Amino acid sequence: MTILTSKAKHYLHCCLFIYVIFMFEILTGGIKLLDSGVYIPPEDINPWVQYGFLGALVLYLLRLVTFLPLPQVLFNFVGLTYYNAFPDKVVLKASPILAPFICIRIVTRGDFPQLVKANVNRNMNKCLDAGLENFLIEVVTDKSIGLDKHRRVREIVVPPDYRTKSGALFKARALQYCLEDKVNLLSANDWIVHLDEETLLTENSVKGILNFVGDGKHQFGQGLITYANEEVVNWITTLADSFRVTDDMGKLKLQFRMFHKPLFSWKGSFVVTQFNAEREVSFDNGLDGSIAEDCFFAMKAYSQGYSFNFIEGEMWEKSPFTFWDFIQQRKRWVQGILLVVHSKAIPLKHKLFLACSCYSWITLPLSVSNLVLASKFPIPCPPIIDFICAFIGAVNIYMFVFGVIKSFTVYRFGLGRFLLCLCGAVLVIPFNLVIENIAVIWGIFGRKHKFYVVNKNARPQVTV
Repeated sequence: MTILTSKAKHYLHCCLFIYVIFMFEILTGGIKLLDSGVYIPPEDINPWVQYGFLGALVLYLLRLVTFLPLPQVLFNFVGLTYYNAFPDKVVLKASPILAPFICIRIVTRGDFPQLVKANVNRNMNKCLDAGLENFLIEVVTDKSIGLDKHRRVREIVVPPDYRTKSGALFKARALQYCLEDKVNLLSANDWIVHLDEETLLTENSVKGILNFVGDGKHQFGQGLITYANEEVVNWITTLADSFRVTDDMGKLKLQFRMFHKPLFSWKGSFVVTQFNAEREVSFDNGLDGSIAEDCFFAMKAYSQGYSFNFIEGEMWEKSPFTFWDFIQQRKRWVQGILLVVHSKAIPLKHKLFLACSCYSWITLPLSVSNLVLASKFPIPCPPIIDFICAFIGAVNIYMFVFGVIKSFTVYRFGLGRFLLCLCGAVLVIPFNLVIENIAVIWGIFGRKHKFYVVNKNARPQVTV
């Protein structure tokens, strides 16, 4: 059997990407090369007369709202095509014995002790297999887990009466507790790898981290997380999360590799920080910095002039097991990022791209309404507007497809199941739109400053 090279896979992906965009442009009228059967409003319609001034103004404003995602769509397009989307295995640049000290820090409430214990063992073995010697695994928990005593494992229980200076809560409070002088064991030039309780290291991610900390040019780094490894518990939420996989390979990779800045923020796991830099930035950022503590931290570090880079390799996580958890997760993200965007602690110039991304999410119900309004109340627009709208839609659709290509392999699932997964990624888009709209509306009108923890403890597989 002929195995395609890394570059060949990337070139095929780029061809498929361009093809999807081109076909979507034609089918939606973004490019008017032929009669595609899609209704295009005649140019002689005067919407200001037909719908009235207010009606026409609303229709045009709703059309312009769809442009808010354009910056992140462009970043995803460039990132997915400019950088190799199928890199080879990570190669160590130096001996792991020479690596600086690394602390792998896992934050948990302590509700699932068996899950944490199992993942601590698995992650320790991955580090040892990669030849890592200078490391410690710290589990920071609100409730005692009772980890077995081991020279490479430390359990930190956050006291119930601990308070930060700014009143930070939830995960931010636990992370700040670790930075206190009476708790911390790390030196200024040591490194911290932040993981969630369900996050699993891989050989490639350990090597990528070693290369990153060995380079030492950047204080913060992050890499790819995938969600379809080992047992898939909920196929629908896992396919919906394929979008996030592509987002890591496109937007996240470009902003860190080319600009070395978290222009659109970052995730809360697979975070690598230099200890002294993390302590200077701190997680003690009040209530506004406690819901999406990862986002607030990144934007604060950006405003203080620290640099970031993309880390090669990938880590494994699970998508939410239930639709309820999926909605709650998205709702918390919406609320948390909105608090960051509105925070006076972050200068406006450092959060412009984040604000654009956030408001494209907040206005999602308005953008989706165009699907109905465009056919019921057609309005003439310049060809460039139709082209850009179609481009945004095509890139977002392809992101689901590419996420499946990156997460599910033919070798693991077989050709038939792999093709089913590709079809499923497209079919799950309407579900994802509904979920995201519910999360946005709930996030705007629901209770703020509430931190919902998604249950990632293993349970019986959901049959779909």
